[in-house]
Amino acid sequence: MNNAVVLLSGGLDSATVMAMAKQQGYICYALTVDYGQRHYAELAAAERVAQVLGAIEHRVISVDLTGFGGSALTDKRIAVPEQTTTGIPPTYVPARNTIMLSLALAWAEVLQVQDIFIGVNAVDFSGYPDCRPEYIAAFESMANLATKAAVEGKSLTLHAPLLHLSKADIVKSGTRLGLDYSLTVSCYQADSNGRACALCDSCQLRRAGFKTAGIIDPTRYRITG
Repeated sequence: MNNAVVLLSGGLDSATVMAMAKQQGYICYALTVDYGQRHYAELAAAERVAQVLGAIEHRVISVDLTGFGGSALTDKRIAVPEQTTTGIPPTYVPARNTIMLSLALAWAEVLQVQDIFIGVNAVDFSGYPDCRPEYIAAFESMANLATKAAVEGKSLTLHAPLLHLSKADIVKSGTRLGLDYSLTVSCYQADSNGRACALCDSCQLRRAGFKTAGIIDPTRYRITG
C-alpha cells in the first residue's frame, strides 16, 4: 500500500477525492489549509471527513491570506455573488491552489510520499485558472524540478481524478464509494453551523450536481426552495 497526501478542504470535491484515493489502496495523510476563508465551517467539515475516511493523520496549516485580500472569500468588503457572473468570479482566491499544493509538496517530501491528490475540476466549475489541466501538469512538472526527492529519483505524481468529470458524475462516484456528503460543506458563505446559503456559485453547482445525478441532496440549507 502506498501513502498519499490529500488536500482536504471539507467540500464535496475534496472528500470525493479522498474516498477515491482510499479505494485505490492509498494510506491518506489529509492536509487542510486555514487561509482565513469566509466559509470557516469547512474546516470542521474537513475534520469530520478525515476521521470518517480514516486518515492516518490530519493536519491543519494556517496561512493568512486575508493580509492580501483580493477575493470575496478573504476580504469581507467584497460580496459573494448570489447570481451567475461572467468571467472569473470574485470568489477566486489569488494563487490559492499554488499555495496549497506547495504546502502539500513540502509535507509529501518530509513524509517521503510520492503521490498528492487534489480535487480540482475543469468541467462544472467557476472558471478558476488554477483548476485547469494545463495548470495541474505544470505544477507536477515544477514539483519534479524543485525537490531533493525528485532529483534523487523519487518523482512525484499529482493526481486530479475529478478533472474531467461533471459535478453529477462526481456525486455518483462518491455515492458509489459510500461517501456521506452530509459531512461536507461547499457553500462560500456557510453559517457557523455549516448550513449553506443555496445562492452562491458553489451552492448552485452542488445542487445541480445532485439533481442531475438523481440523488437526494443531503445538504443543510438556511433557506428552502
